[in-house]
Amino acid sequence: MRAVRSTDTQPELAVRKIVHALGFRYRLHDTALPGKPDLVFPSRHKVLFVHGCFWHRHKGCRYTTSPKTHKAFWNAKFEANVRRDRSAARKLRRLGWGVMTVWQCQLKRPERLGERLYEFLAD
Repeated sequence: MRAVRSTDTQPELAVRKIVHALGFRYRLHDTALPGKPDLVFPSRHKVLFVHGCFWHRHKGCRYTTSPKTHKAFWNAKFEANVRRDRSAARKLRRLGWGVMTVWQCQLKRPERLGERLYEFLAD
């Protein structure tokens, strides 16, 4: 698992490219905020998390598969990820931040994702 990146992943880079093309500027991975959001828009008081469907368990997604071996280990790991994600989003909302999660599978339709991102950020 050492090879699994937490920053500058392919999905994150794709979202950054879409957001930049929409004309929005952002900060990356603000460690002062709960959950260390992937993209932070300080002037808009909004954050984006870019989640992989596998690691963060996107419900109903065909990419949310589970390894066949060491099931107890993987289930515990996945549950901890989901709990941590929920907790970070809750804390950010309490602090007055708008929170949006972009799932890896949503990048299959970049036009639709761009529309959703614009709606979220333009408010």
